[in-house]
Amino acid sequence: MRPATVTAAAVSTLIGVGAAAVAAGRYASDAALKASPGRPLPGDPWLTVHATAAGHVTLTRCLASVRPGTYGLEAPGLHAVVGPVLDGEARDAHTVVRRLERVGHGTLAPGARVRLTPRLHSGDPTTALGIDHKEVLIPGELGALPAWFVPGARETWVITAHGLGATREHPLNLLPFLTGRQFPVLDLAYRGDAGAPRSPDGLGHLGDSEWHDLDAAIRYAVRYGAERVILYGWSTGASMALRAAADSTLTARISGLVLDSPVLDWETTLRALASARGVPAALMPLAVRAAQGSTGLHGNRLRQAADPRNLRVPTLIFHGPGDTLAPWEPARALAAHRPELIALHPVAHAPHGAMWNADPEDYEETLRRFLVPLM
Repeated sequence: MRPATVTAAAVSTLIGVGAAAVAAGRYASDAALKASPGRPLPGDPWLTVHATAAGHVTLTRCLASVRPGTYGLEAPGLHAVVGPVLDGEARDAHTVVRRLERVGHGTLAPGARVRLTPRLHSGDPTTALGIDHKEVLIPGELGALPAWFVPGARETWVITAHGLGATREHPLNLLPFLTGRQFPVLDLAYRGDAGAPRSPDGLGHLGDSEWHDLDAAIRYAVRYGAERVILYGWSTGASMALRAAADSTLTARISGLVLDSPVLDWETTLRALASARGVPAALMPLAVRAAQGSTGLHGNRLRQAADPRNLRVPTLIFHGPGDTLAPWEPARALAAHRPELIALHPVAHAPHGAMWNADPEDYEETLRRFLVPLM
């Protein structure tokens, strides 16, 4: 072959390889970031329902099904709530019996395939809990953001932001606790959620852009009477709260942060999401670069927001060593740097975003002690 022909062939090969790498990176990135709100998080297995009885349900035994606490049980067209494991009830080593609290909708029948979820309630505050609320629209930079507003007597509002794999139904777990203490609560749906504007690229940004919607909710709360706000976020919602506390023009109105399973290292979380959704390990570096290129994700912004030297308000962190999507070591280090301002409450045997589920009473007592000075 002539030298020019060889060179052209080599260049074409490199271009082809490069294009394939870009495509592979985009595929891997999308697998991690294109998850629909409400889609179950990866990692927990599907479980088979082996039997049901009055107040009991028998499930496949595994690490997930024997976790302590209270969880939702869901499948397409089905939502139920299960309580603690009933020791001594299982008839063999392959099953576990949990207390069946209720079936919200659908039929829980032997043979059904179900997943555990932190979400206990389906519907809005009124239909799910009998708590009066208003449907409100919050002006955001991409358009109107739907939110549930529950009035309360206090001048300090709690603004909630759900996280990965969840919707604004997840914060309903804590709504009876918060309204019982007379906090007005604004439960936000942000970009990408049902009824909210779509992100321009169709991807989640792990809180890096979504925090602007939380900032819009702070402005709304102040406009309608809040003297102060407490930001309460789960997972990427916790990352949004940190960004708002650092970068909002209304930081003076933020009196406290509650962070549940905070995503403090977006690269690690992206890798975990991609891996759990079947992306080969060889594509991980490409996935990270593609995610950064397509979304503008930037670790420095989150690291600055989570810099203990920059935190100015009391902060409570719920996190657990068992979290496989958002490693808890950064949260532990954050709390260790500012023990006078940041409290870390470790929760054992709880998956990502389910710190309350593992032990609701202990969680709420810890939360109560934190909130009393902020009321």
